[in-house]
Amino acid sequence: MSDRLLRNLTPLVAGVLFGIGLSISGMTDPQKVLGFLDFAGAWNPQLAFVMGGALLITFPAFWWAERRGKTLGGAPLSLPPRRPITAPLVIGAAIFGLGWGLSGICPGPALLIATSGQGIALTFLVALLVGAAGFALWSRRDA
Repeated sequence: MSDRLLRNLTPLVAGVLFGIGLSISGMTDPQKVLGFLDFAGAWNPQLAFVMGGALLITFPAFWWAERRGKTLGGAPLSLPPRRPITAPLVIGAAIFGLGWGLSGICPGPALLIATSGQGIALTFLVALLVGAAGFALWSRRDA
């Protein structure tokens, strides 16, 4: 298999696996996500198990890739450098968490939910795009 084909096939396979995993685990249901975020009420730990399962696979895979120095496709491994925690990171994370907590939807699952035609996901995606475009316009004013 050519390196180019493998480089293009890997994200496709990863995306399909991600979608299947979200569907099987039920993480496309905003109520399950909101249940995970409800520490003071009827807390639902299912999302913690999904995240834990993802980490059990991810940590050894990254360890292997770092040792190898290459991706599965043979390209040089390029990981972002570690950076300090900054105010924009904390503010962005807080805003993301607020949106996640209010809707129970994250951008990845929103794409999957939207394929079913559910209005909440379509509204979420439109709002996500408006927010991203608004930030892009706002950040250009400083440049």
